[in-house]
Amino acid sequence: MPRPRSTLLSIERIVEAALKLVDESGDFSFPRIARELGVSQSSLYNRIESREHIVELLRAHLFSSLPSESVADKSWQDAARTLIRSYRDRFAQHPHLVPLLVTQTVQAPEVIGMYEDLALTLERAGLPAERIGAAISTIDYFALGAALDASAPAEVWHVSEDQFPALTRAVAGSAAAPNRVADAFEFGLEILISGIETQVKQKVN
Repeated sequence: MPRPRSTLLSIERIVEAALKLVDESGDFSFPRIARELGVSQSSLYNRIESREHIVELLRAHLFSSLPSESVADKSWQDAARTLIRSYRDRFAQHPHLVPLLVTQTVQAPEVIGMYEDLALTLERAGLPAERIGAAISTIDYFALGAALDASAPAEVWHVSEDQFPALTRAVAGSAAAPNRVADAFEFGLEILISGIETQVKQKVN
């Protein structure tokens, strides 16, 4: 006699089902996950503690889905670029997940490790200790916003030249870039690096 399907249930399958639902609709629920997997809702509670638990498992999944690149042998500037690009890339895979992740405390060791690397990189840059937390938060804002921008429509602004001449010129200028999203991200990344360098110089002076 074949085993009931519920015996095949695993945390990995639950996470995959939740992520599929988030990609499709921007959210998930225990009843919808149960229907997606063809199991009873009670069987989910045998493996998952709460909705918050699933969100944190989803966060961990994002950061284990791509290989991490060592930054130990890079300058702090290149290490920061590598870490921030990697951070953006992970969230850009599933931008609808971002609003869920920012509403609760980060606990997944895979993600905390990335923040540790950022903190070490900023220490190596010479940024004052009291500014490192603010710098990491700013990187959060930038990377998460860039991930959301990756799913933006091709035409971000529909403008009238008569009413908004400066923005019309800006849109026309950005149209010359091969990839607006990538161009904007790299532009912002260099502003971040330059800003950190400025903060370090102010500390020295």
